[in-house]
Amino acid sequence: MLALTIILLVLLGVVVLAGLVLLGIYNGLVRSRVRAREAWSGIDVQLKRRASLIPNLVETVKGYAAHEKQVLENVTRARAMLEQAGGAAQAAQADNVLTGALRSLFAVSENYPQLRANENFLALQQELSDVEEKIAFARQFYNRNVMQFNTRIQVFPSVIIANMFNFERFDFFEAEETAREDVPVSFTPSG
Repeated sequence: MLALTIILLVLLGVVVLAGLVLLGIYNGLVRSRVRAREAWSGIDVQLKRRASLIPNLVETVKGYAAHEKQVLENVTRARAMLEQAGGAAQAAQADNVLTGALRSLFAVSENYPQLRANENFLALQQELSDVEEKIAFARQFYNRNVMQFNTRIQVFPSVIIANMFNFERFDFFEAEETAREDVPVSFTPSG
């Protein structure tokens, strides 16, 4: 009878220990998922902040470069794509399109010395430059959290818990090769 009691206590201890380990793994996965989602919100905030600068930038340029309609329409269209993006992969793609459109806009502005000297344009350029830096930092922070989460849901033994509770991978927020260069946002008057 004593041996049976000891065996039952050992089995109960093993079950409780296994339950605690599984609970710890599950809670760790949830914490990692929350960190990745929170990191995404940091990118989302900066992308929205940049998108809110675009109408002012377009209006400022429009006053000086009215015949550059196609460039202005491309910027506006790219901004709309970014606002409608449904996740990290779509947002990254739309961000790459917007970055290219902004490059074209700034290249066109080179032809208008009065525009380059406009205080509003210069302020918008500086603010856009600041936002670009924040987006780069937020992207790095997000991708690091996504990497950690995606790794956790793929390694043993947490892969078992991740599959049981349908934890899904997050997409990375990646810039295209052509978009990895800095966006030129400062101009000096040529003399």
